[in-house]
Amino acid sequence: MAAKLKKGDKVVVLTGKDKGKQGEISSVNPSAGKAIVDGVNIAIRHTKQSQSNQGGRIPQPMPIQLSNLALLDANGKATRVGFKIEDGKKVRVAKTTGDVI
Repeated sequence: MAAKLKKGDKVVVLTGKDKGKQGEISSVNPSAGKAIVDGVNIAIRHTKQSQSNQGGRIPQPMPIQLSNLALLDANGKATRVGFKIEDGKKVRVAKTTGDVI
């Protein structure tokens, strides 16, 4: 199945503690159905000090379900993603505007 959300897409969070926050997808795990979005779903990881790095409380983005994310269209509104064949290629299309993503 084709990916509706990909790395580098601007998305908005639909549900959860970070509802309404926007960010860019930094990585996607299709088998788990999750993505890591910059600045969203931040957890504090306590790390022990070592010779190479400083220890302490380090904020780290955690994965979020793809179903809880929506793509932002050119107008900055959340949209669903559809597919269309153009010139023999399958392209992603924003449902709100009909524009090719």
